[in-house]
Amino acid sequence: MKTGRVGKLTVSVSIVILAFIVLKLNFIDSEEKQIDQLGAIIENQQHLSLIPDFASIPLVTDKKQAFFDYLRPWVRLQNGIIQDERLFLQRSLQHLNDGLALTNAEYYRIEEIANKYQYSSRAYNTETLKELLVRTDIIPESMVLIQAANETGWGSSRFAREGLNFFGQWCFKKGCGLVPQSRTAGMSHEVAVFKSVEDSVASYMRNLNSNAAYSLLRSIRADMRAQDKEPTADELVYGLVNYSERQEAYIDELLEMLRHNQQYLVGNNEEKPSV
Repeated sequence: MKTGRVGKLTVSVSIVILAFIVLKLNFIDSEEKQIDQLGAIIENQQHLSLIPDFASIPLVTDKKQAFFDYLRPWVRLQNGIIQDERLFLQRSLQHLNDGLALTNAEYYRIEEIANKYQYSSRAYNTETLKELLVRTDIIPESMVLIQAANETGWGSSRFAREGLNFFGQWCFKKGCGLVPQSRTAGMSHEVAVFKSVEDSVASYMRNLNSNAAYSLLRSIRADMRAQDKEPTADELVYGLVNYSERQEAYIDELLEMLRHNQQYLVGNNEEKPSV
């Protein structure tokens, strides 16, 4: 009798312990899943808040200044990189003009720059380096800032907030970016998503310096260089005629924005124009 009771008691205790273990494992697994889901939500929220909430700034003047001040360092960074590439090509061109042969290191970097701006040549000589220099040149800061403001509604667009895309750049592989809500039937493009603001600005400048659609911009800039003039936004903006389907109307809009926002287009440590 005693043995039977002990045996039953042992079985009962074992069942209780087993049930406790099963419940605990299920609870932990469920809790971990909730933590993972919460982490994904937090990560997504962090992505959406990678840029300031410009739309929440009540004063239009403050919003404009904040938007330009936010983008300006990235524009200057990329123009600095381009300027360094340009100076290198100019030095290499001078070596050739002086009758010197290019070194292997020079050839290697020239090839890198040529690939970046989609320029192909069987050989690099004075003529081909001059052609490459037409592509390797800065984009006026104020033009970049104004176009970004136009394309994103002063940083409030979905593409800027979710994809860090400040210039409406497209991609054409399914899943490569964000699908426009108003995309025309039959179209397959998406709006590109970038990992950083720096990548967005770099891609935009590389596009202007290499895409055949903007050969007019590069031609205007090269003509100004030939006259020892610094490229300016109000001149180069005409080279963006193929950037939008609106063409001339788009150019007029950018010019109007340039005129009305001069006071915001300078850095905090620069002299602002009188108004």
